[in-house]
Amino acid sequence: MFSFLRKKRTEATAEAGEGQPKAPASEAADTPTPLPNAAQWLQRLEWTVLKRLDGQLQGDYRSLFRGSGLVLADLREYQAHDDVRHIDWNVTARMQTPYVREHQEDREIAAWFVVDLSASVAFGSGHTSKRQLACSAVAVLSKLLSQHGNRVGLMLFTGQDRAHSVVPARSGRRHLLHIVHQMLQAGQTPTSSPSNAVQTSALGPWLAQAQSVLRRRSAVFVVSDFISPPGWEKPLAQLARRHEVVAVRLRDPLEMAWPDNTGMLLVQDAESGEQLLVDGNDAAFRQRFAQQAQDREAALLDGLAQAGVDCLELNTDEALDQALLRFAQLRKRASQLSTGGRATPMSTARPTQTRSPHA
Repeated sequence: MFSFLRKKRTEATAEAGEGQPKAPASEAADTPTPLPNAAQWLQRLEWTVLKRLDGQLQGDYRSLFRGSGLVLADLREYQAHDDVRHIDWNVTARMQTPYVREHQEDREIAAWFVVDLSASVAFGSGHTSKRQLACSAVAVLSKLLSQHGNRVGLMLFTGQDRAHSVVPARSGRRHLLHIVHQMLQAGQTPTSSPSNAVQTSALGPWLAQAQSVLRRRSAVFVVSDFISPPGWEKPLAQLARRHEVVAVRLRDPLEMAWPDNTGMLLVQDAESGEQLLVDGNDAAFRQRFAQQAQDREAALLDGLAQAGVDCLELNTDEALDQALLRFAQLRKRASQLSTGGRATPMSTARPTQTRSPHA
């Protein structure tokens, strides 16, 4: 049933009310849109997102990247408000009383972006696609990290078994532009079409590959729509044991609720190319669609919670700076209220409906 509904929410290829399908993906792939200039893309984000975000955060970027770079500063006895994850068990065994590690920020730790740009990420029901949103988010977060002394690296996946490209962690504006260019270029490369073999997302193997590549402790941002076969939860949890992991979840409103009065539509799976004719006026269909979307949402949040990672939820119909600000506020609040155990995924907070062109 998941694959059945996925066709409906991934590629709504007909215009609402007309019932006439758009050109198949294979035809659209023959006429790609011009490749944006990385420098112009980044400069626009600096004015439309980073400038507003800087004013709202007032320079407090640590709330966005809590734990992204820490070194041991001191040891002290455990207190009731301390996070149990900071207990030093070796010292505790020797002293016969719980001791915790205190840390301070390390500007030298690397930050890595593990980015899913598979075919399903190309979807967008409005002016912004999930792929454009991913490129914007990685550019903004990379800029924030690099200007505060952190090196930034990229592992990019486009629906293939292995990484499409791996950019080693470095710093500097030229390196940042290289990362942006790699993402924009990969976003222009068709990963599948109806005439090709099925190329489904493989988030589990991608995370396992990231774990084998990232040997030193890093801050890892997993950017994906998490439309993937089951099995990614365990590799994500394993990655989180060594690294500070944040799941950056890409979402489009059409993935949660099918609009009313759309008539007969020819919809297509973005990755396999399979097509299906559906009746958007059928209330029973829309109800089944919404229920399956809710079930997938619950399963996703449960998987993130079990892995013990925070979730930055990005929606194609929400301003990027507002999503980042909401995440920073929730992370800061969770850190202040933490009494031990793993952090609660931040995706439980629903976004506002402020619309802003960010990609």
